[in-house]
Amino acid sequence: MKRILMVTLVALLSVAVLAGCSPKTQEPAETAGQVDAQADEPAAAEDTSLDDIMAKGKFLMGLDDSFPPMGFRDENGELVGFDIDMARGVAEHMGIEAELVPIDWSTKELELDSKNIDVIWNGYTITDERKEKVLMSEPYMKNMQVILVTADSDIKKLADLAGKNVAVQEGSSAQGVIQDDAELSASVGEITAFKDYVTALLDVDSGQVDALGVDLVVADYYMAKKPGQYVILEETLAPEEYGIGFRKGDQAFHDAVEAALEEMKSDGTAAEISNKWFGRDVTES
Repeated sequence: MKRILMVTLVALLSVAVLAGCSPKTQEPAETAGQVDAQADEPAAAEDTSLDDIMAKGKFLMGLDDSFPPMGFRDENGELVGFDIDMARGVAEHMGIEAELVPIDWSTKELELDSKNIDVIWNGYTITDERKEKVLMSEPYMKNMQVILVTADSDIKKLADLAGKNVAVQEGSSAQGVIQDDAELSASVGEITAFKDYVTALLDVDSGQVDALGVDLVVADYYMAKKPGQYVILEETLAPEEYGIGFRKGDQAFHDAVEAALEEMKSDGTAAEISNKWFGRDVTES
């Protein structure tokens, strides 16, 4: 009997010792995995965009050189326009220069991503689609997409575009608005895309196309240049706002340009430039 009790006691002591020596409970596998995943995450890239611009002493302004009055070539071949004057004003307020870089407007976002330019700035309409591709500024000007026809045209309203050949600039907002309007795009006979408005208007004048989808500011410019030759349909395609496109991640440069624009509004520079080109202040308040 004593032997049985002794064996039992030894067995109990052995279990107690083993329990005391057992390893501590480890973290759940998913917790350790989370820590490892966080450790593997790359650090956010530092935004040196403003430092880079200031270091080279200029920013490269991508523009369409046939988009009056925002940016175009005058009779001497010089690049002039409202947006050009605004960009130069911003550069002056920043203590640098604005270098003008004419581009194919249909590849503007590609030019920006490739760093061939630093901003897209030339009547660049703000859209949700473009916001996905670029870092967009606040709007600085209101505009509208309209239909321009010759004064003797039988097209008086949008419904009259049925079966007609409508010209647009390749990659323009007017092209996007017409194509996105299912009813309108289905009714027109053809949408012909041109590289620039100068060529498109030549075809409007000659009757090769029946109408032109265009920015109101551009239509106003050509109507003032050739009084009585064109009219704008009362029905408009879409209201819109102009902005400046920056590369995604270039927040510091974006903020510096925005600050310079605000200074230009405060000190009267923006209003002076606007009055020069439009006879009134068209800049957003």
